[in-house]
Amino acid sequence: MRKSPLPPILDLPPKTLALIGAPLERGAGRRGCAMGPAMLRTAGLAESLSALGRPVEDRGDVAPGASRGGAPAVGRANHWGDVAAFIAPLSGAVTAALEDGRTPIIMGGDHALSMGSVNGVAAHCCKVGRALFVLWLDAHADFNTPETSPSGNMHGMSVAMLCGEPGFDGLLPQAERVGVTPGNVHLFGQRSVDSGERALLAGRGIQVDDMRRIDEFGVVAPLKEIIARVDAAHGHLHVSLDVDFLDPSLAPGVGTAVPGGATYREAHLIMEMLHDCGRVGSLDLVELNPFLDDRGASAKMLVDLTCSLFGARIVDPRGNGRQSA
Repeated sequence: MRKSPLPPILDLPPKTLALIGAPLERGAGRRGCAMGPAMLRTAGLAESLSALGRPVEDRGDVAPGASRGGAPAVGRANHWGDVAAFIAPLSGAVTAALEDGRTPIIMGGDHALSMGSVNGVAAHCCKVGRALFVLWLDAHADFNTPETSPSGNMHGMSVAMLCGEPGFDGLLPQAERVGVTPGNVHLFGQRSVDSGERALLAGRGIQVDDMRRIDEFGVVAPLKEIIARVDAAHGHLHVSLDVDFLDPSLAPGVGTAVPGGATYREAHLIMEMLHDCGRVGSLDLVELNPFLDDRGASAKMLVDLTCSLFGARIVDPRGNGRQSA
């Protein structure tokens, strides 16, 4: 039988994976996400990645700076100072890891942390002259601003802040804020979008592959389109994976669960395709709330998905039938 050609391996030898804990929970409406990094360590994230032959180093948890005062000029953003204190050092830690030749895996923590992690990736990409693309795997669009947000919770504002929407002045020092080109942001798997977000997204050129499109076309066709864009630009792809992207039956440990999420095989297929494309250079794992979890099910699911992203296969990719991990 003729074998299918293997995808190109773009990362030999494999880069060291740098685990960076970001125990931020003040961006969310429920407490508990601060325990996320510890739970991912307990679930064996480092050991599982090492078993794939990937060098792994744990850089510990980022310590927030002093809580900065202030507030948005218009609207409401809960715990602005606490979030601001966290995202600046996280941005620096992520940039430092990339400059050291590492692939950072940011262990959250709520999704407000991505204001720092993605900004750090953007700073590195700007320095080396490489286009940055962001794949946002999430039940929500996270495109609220302090003016549009119904709750004021900042984990629902990350994409808007990163894309330069008004209302976030002072959250990061101006000299350190880089952001992302809106047209290079791809929202994937959304099924709960506020009316204010919907109005903003309509005019920003952000691609949204919501669950309706995934129901119609599956995950393969939309994801291939995204990968093709990144590949054509020789870009750096940052993946931001929110636990609530998954169906709550698979991952109950999240404070913002929405029914109808990605299935087990859909989620793994996405990660396997992303691994094969060879363009993923950084990863967020966010919104894990062990307080709400069922015997570690959500943490274990995140570990398994991360392993699929970094090379775990059902059978050996060289075709000899052995399990790779």
